Amino acid sequence: MQTTSDNTSGEPMMDINMTPLIDVMLVLLIMFIITIPIQTHAVKLDLPVDQTNTPPPPIDPVKNKVVITAGGEILWNGGPVNQQQLRQYLELSQQIQPIPELHLQPEPDARYELVDEVLAITKRAHVEKMGFVGNEAYMNF
Repeated sequence: MQTTSDNTSGEPMMDINMTPLIDVMLVLLIMFIITIPIQTHAVKLDLPVDQTNTPPPPIDPVKNKVVITAGGEILWNGGPVNQQQLRQYLELSQQIQPIPELHLQPEPDARYELVDEVLAITKRAHVEKMGFVGNEAYMNF
């Protein structure tokens, strides 16, 4: 055993140097992590199939997207709607808790008048969470 330099009586040192032990344990841990096989098994499940073939509800509880095309068409989540239907969908979406987001995406060539009318409809429907998406399409204009 090692003695300390300031020990005048020559008694053995009772402390163990832990640094080499920690180094060995870290190397063993790394080797163990590397050699563990990756678990790639899968569980086969037979999921139920919807037999009713009903279309999904027109209002998404998380987010809804309104696209205004260059041809003067308003699309609600990909389906064409008129202004009255848009107002009804907006009013119904504001009654869901939590209130879903509304993403408004006018195409670069869409008529400003129609975009203004859609904005007026959203204001009359008291839409609280609304954002414009697709603004990068206007960078070249």
